[in-house]
Amino acid sequence: MSRPLVWLAVALGFAHPAVAQSPDPSSWLPLERRFESTGGGGWMIDGYDPVLAEGRCRTNFLALGPGGERVANVVEWEAVPIPGGILCRDGRWRGQDGQGAGTTPLQVFLRADGARFRSP
Repeated sequence: MSRPLVWLAVALGFAHPAVAQSPDPSSWLPLERRFESTGGGGWMIDGYDPVLAEGRCRTNFLALGPGGERVANVVEWEAVPIPGGILCRDGRWRGQDGQGAGTTPLQVFLRADGARFRSP
């Protein structure tokens, strides 16, 4: 879905009922492109830049290990239009080389003035 259509969906109020009970994502911190992995162990996430594509939130990123490892990954979330933007939730990541996969607790809120995120 293109950005103009996304904002039209938001303006028309196509929001998932469960989202209305979530804390206000407009108060979340701005999303940084580089941050500490929610998995810990000294890993860093780099190049995180979620966008809406084909009805899902998606980004490629690198996982940078404490020993210099560089692992290319992709994460996709369910995209839910809510007032003010798109909530990206229930994320699943996988290695671009076919190695490794899992879920992420990270949620992202895409809005016109930049993405915001919430991590447990």
